[in-house]
Amino acid sequence: MQRIQKFFQSEASGGVLLLIFALMAIVLANTALSENYFHFLDTPVSVQFGAFSIAKPLLMWVNDGFMAVFFVLVGMEVKREMLEGSLSSYQQAIFPAIAAIGGMIVPALIYSFIAQDSPEIQSGWAIPMATDIAFAVGIVALLGKRVPLPLKVFLLALAIIDDLGAIVVIAIFYSHELSTQALILAAIAIAMLVVMNRLKVSALCAYMVVGLILWASVLKSGVHATLAGVIIGFCIPMQGRQGEKPLHQFEHILAPWCSYLILPLFAFSNAGVSLENVGFSSLSSPLTLGIMLGLIIGKPLGVFLFSYLSVKLRLAKLPEGIHFTQIFAIAVLCGIGFTMSMFLAGLAFGGTGHDNFDTLSRLGILLGSCVSALLGYALLRKTTSAH
Repeated sequence: MQRIQKFFQSEASGGVLLLIFALMAIVLANTALSENYFHFLDTPVSVQFGAFSIAKPLLMWVNDGFMAVFFVLVGMEVKREMLEGSLSSYQQAIFPAIAAIGGMIVPALIYSFIAQDSPEIQSGWAIPMATDIAFAVGIVALLGKRVPLPLKVFLLALAIIDDLGAIVVIAIFYSHELSTQALILAAIAIAMLVVMNRLKVSALCAYMVVGLILWASVLKSGVHATLAGVIIGFCIPMQGRQGEKPLHQFEHILAPWCSYLILPLFAFSNAGVSLENVGFSSLSSPLTLGIMLGLIIGKPLGVFLFSYLSVKLRLAKLPEGIHFTQIFAIAVLCGIGFTMSMFLAGLAFGGTGHDNFDTLSRLGILLGSCVSALLGYALLRKTTSAH
């Protein structure tokens, strides 16, 4: 019992659970239970209130519903870091911000270059841009006190800005035909959340009720529903009228649910890649190759190159006690795209009718993330010394 308690208290626990559930999904998708696994994900689930109804398969409820809750947490984390954390001052924010921009641009360019002769897969350019915070932090946590605190802060800040970039990309490039009526209702819900924030309303149930209306409106509007989560997160006040701290309180409540239920459930639902027809042709396809090389080469190259140039051009300072070999190790770890990459792959190819695109993109994400995790761990271990 104490061992279990100790495991859930460790920083690595979230990443380890993600890995376990991802492996379970791969096993189920490639055994006699594969039909049951895919049938379970296709289970229709509907909610109706009067004339209003939402009917989706279970997989889409996980991706559009549960992940919206995860994005509420992301929104709160970004807000907290911007107001009182590692992004609260220009000096603190500029170095990871420049690194994150490089880590988004270069993988997208590598993917686009590889996919230039295949117009049907060019919409997947954003897939290798993302960094999985839980996995990356989990790998760092395995090394314990060997990793200096400023290096951990750099990784967290970079990954948070990375998520912010992914949110912007989703909003601009992965929104579909827009419903004016639903957007008006969403705008009213956002206005209510902003007013509640200004009045420093600290009742979390009020944000949940209005947030639910916002989520349903955004879902029906054609804009991706997870963006509602980010807006809700940003609207929760740092401080209430009586000195309460609603944002810290809600973040404390949501964090374990996201780490131990929502993200593992997402991994279980999305990592199940059938390897039945996967051969060398699959590994050498522009889609798989573009994602793999984007994560394994593009991500570290972008993060490290932009970090190095920002210091050499005196736009930013290297954190005290940190050297560039350690920054490179962290840059390699940033190639663990997993959760956010899977999410972006679903947006890029989920509704195209090409099931093989979905399989090939997931294969690229899994292979690219695994290589990045192993290389990143080895490099970080080599560049940090045991205390």
